[in-house]
Amino acid sequence: MPPATTTKPIRDQLRAAGVETITYSRLSDIPKADVYVVSTWAPPSLKKMLSQLPRPIFALVHDQIEMFYPYGLRYVYRTGYHLWQAPLLKRADRVITVSRWAAEYLQQIHGIPEVRGVHNGVDLKRFRPPGVGEKEKLKKQFGLSGKVALLSSRFALEKNQYSALMAARGQEGLTLAFAGTGPLFNTAKRLARIWKVDNAVFLGHVSEMPELYRAADLFLFPTFGENQSLATLEAMASGLPVLSSNIPAQRELIDDGVEGWLIPPWPPRILRRKLNELLTNETALKGAGKRARLRVETQHTLESAAADFATALLN
Repeated sequence: MPPATTTKPIRDQLRAAGVETITYSRLSDIPKADVYVVSTWAPPSLKKMLSQLPRPIFALVHDQIEMFYPYGLRYVYRTGYHLWQAPLLKRADRVITVSRWAAEYLQQIHGIPEVRGVHNGVDLKRFRPPGVGEKEKLKKQFGLSGKVALLSSRFALEKNQYSALMAARGQEGLTLAFAGTGPLFNTAKRLARIWKVDNAVFLGHVSEMPELYRAADLFLFPTFGENQSLATLEAMASGLPVLSSNIPAQRELIDDGVEGWLIPPWPPRILRRKLNELLTNETALKGAGKRARLRVETQHTLESAAADFATALLN
């Protein structure tokens, strides 16, 4: 990894787990290896790595390869990806991505021949359901009240926080909690003031995410694009039911009406209607939360993800 401040927490976690981690300032500093796995969403960086590193090179793709924007805008995004990113991925010896859907999509839509899908895993000890009385204590700790719908993601157009704001406006007994920062963070706060969404709380960067998941009653995720959402898996591991966009990557994690509910990401009135329905159905929320935890326990452990990743590298 580059010796950047932003990657230090990841390096620390890897070293704590016994994984040797080497930082570099230039690609030429990287020691000789049997295979090079490169992870970047920026085409210029990927192009540089492909041209300067020895072979074989496996490209790890975890970014959004499709955006399900309304009004035909998804095809504008698809064209851009096809022109700028897909040609570089074709130059890699293998592409590894984080969902079965994405692997099939890259092959069928963008013509990338060698793609493996490896699901994400989540730490089941760190992300767990709340104990008796813990949820209410944590709500007080974070300054939350009533039914809490949590949306955790960076503030960007594709994450669709604006639909959540419009859907939650005036919903009595609901607190809409936003965790995260990003380029549209201040814009979202201004819109909340203009639209008088008095039940929205902007928490910014939260270092105690496991505790925040346990404080919530519902995980809200009206995203326009996702490969495989780690935040969704963390919420499910924490026993949270999920109200999510009905897009392919999310359908790989959630069966509608089982671990949560899937709705179109647009228009916001659909989300508002579903929110209003769920807020008065405690039995449905608790049942979906239990099934969400069970699904992660059986399909998305760290151990199973590591084993699948090893298979994708070696075979």
